[in-house]
Amino acid sequence: MGGAAGCRGGGETVTESQLPTYIELGRRSDAPAGSSWGLLGDLGTIGLLTADRVRQAASCVVTGQVYNLDYPVNAFDPPPSATRRPTRHHVFQKRPTHRDDYLDSFYLQGTSQIDGLRHQGHPDHGFYNGAPAEELVAGKGPLGIDSWAEHGIVGRGVLLDVDRHLRARRGVGLDHATGESFAHELLDTVADAQGVELRRGDIVMLRTGWARYYFDEMTEAQRQSLPTALRCSGLAQSGAALAWLWDRGIALLAADNVAVEVVPSIAAQEFTKVSPDRRLHPPVIALLGMPLGELWRLDHLAEACARDGRYDMLVVASPLNLPGGVGSPANAVAIR
Repeated sequence: MGGAAGCRGGGETVTESQLPTYIELGRRSDAPAGSSWGLLGDLGTIGLLTADRVRQAASCVVTGQVYNLDYPVNAFDPPPSATRRPTRHHVFQKRPTHRDDYLDSFYLQGTSQIDGLRHQGHPDHGFYNGAPAEELVAGKGPLGIDSWAEHGIVGRGVLLDVDRHLRARRGVGLDHATGESFAHELLDTVADAQGVELRRGDIVMLRTGWARYYFDEMTEAQRQSLPTALRCSGLAQSGAALAWLWDRGIALLAADNVAVEVVPSIAAQEFTKVSPDRRLHPPVIALLGMPLGELWRLDHLAEACARDGRYDMLVVASPLNLPGGVGSPANAVAIR
């Protein structure tokens, strides 16, 4: 892909250069076929965010403007997931000049968030790297979100503005009311049109326009019905989409919608060989070890990118240092 120059590139380490392609992952006999088990440690693809890549990503900062990528707690009320509840915030005082506070019913994936590697196991193969399910408990054990908090999620972010691209090319964005899907090939088309190159270790953010639709166009009745009748535009499920994600070396894939992928799934029957329930979440998280970010706040960032034509930036996300945590608020910012 060509286009305007972005921040500096960088070479891969010897270890990374030896990583198999997705086709080669499918031939593995020492681990589940199509998995990266044992190749990236328990960090999964977050391990691609090396010190060299952090240094290179810092060169994306030109103006120093900072963009918050988190919606407020309880922005999505009721939560789109039927198993979650709104957070209750309590403020108390010991004296007139003192305040303290605490939260009840704080679902860590209730707003702009990151899915950790405990969030989804694969129906056939279990959790990433074969982590025993009985060890995935509160406060300890493998695959906790705290490992990413210690390592840090810092790297080159790339915004792919799917909504803006489609409106420019066909006059309308995605049909969020019906849950329109888009294939992974569209992401290459968007990147090429924006003049931005995807590189190994990128934090890729997809702006679908779903969050804008939720806040500006949905009726209250439609928002109330989401937990039991969810429709969400997003990435189409396919083996080719998994290959696209892995072969480009994406460290984290985030979007402004509920699930990154389209809901309900439109996967063909043969996709059940990879994911029995035809969703992308199990193979992406449990097999590839790749985190997904959902409900990220991208509209204001997209406006800034469109104004000056720069779609790469430094992204910093700081998940909660919660031992054994399953997921976390994103606590993410983009710095341009």
